[in-house]
This record gives sequence, structure tokens and C-alpha cells, in this order.
Amino acid sequence: MENNQFQMGDVVQMKKQHPCGTNEMEIIRMGMDIRIKCLGCQHSVLMPRSKFVKRMKKVLRSKNE
Repeated sequence: MENNQFQMGDVVQMKKQHPCGTNEMEIIRMGMDIRIKCLGCQHSVLMPRSKFVKRMKKVLRSKNE
């Protein structure tokens, strides 16, 4: 299994845009499921970790930076 380099509080870029027009999301919950919050309209989405890994493109800003 691939070692994913994301953690809670990171801002990630998704492959597809949210209906509001942005594709930047912040990770606000991690576990078996991951909750992400849209930075454009503040809507949150809960999805399984496997689906999140497939849909995530890259980490834009890390919480540690």
C-alpha cells in the first residue's frame, strides 16, 4: 500500500472541481473516512479514505508550513 503524505489540516487539490468552482479542500477529519471542507463555499464532504486517495491530486499547503 502506498504511503500517503497528507494529514489533518492540509489543503489539498482534488482532480475534479466542487460545484462552486474551486478544487481546493482542507482535511478536517481523518480515520477510515476522511472529511474535507471546500475552501470556496465551506461545504464539507465525508468520503471513504480509498475514494479520497483516488480523487486527490496533490497537497497544496501542509499544516506544518
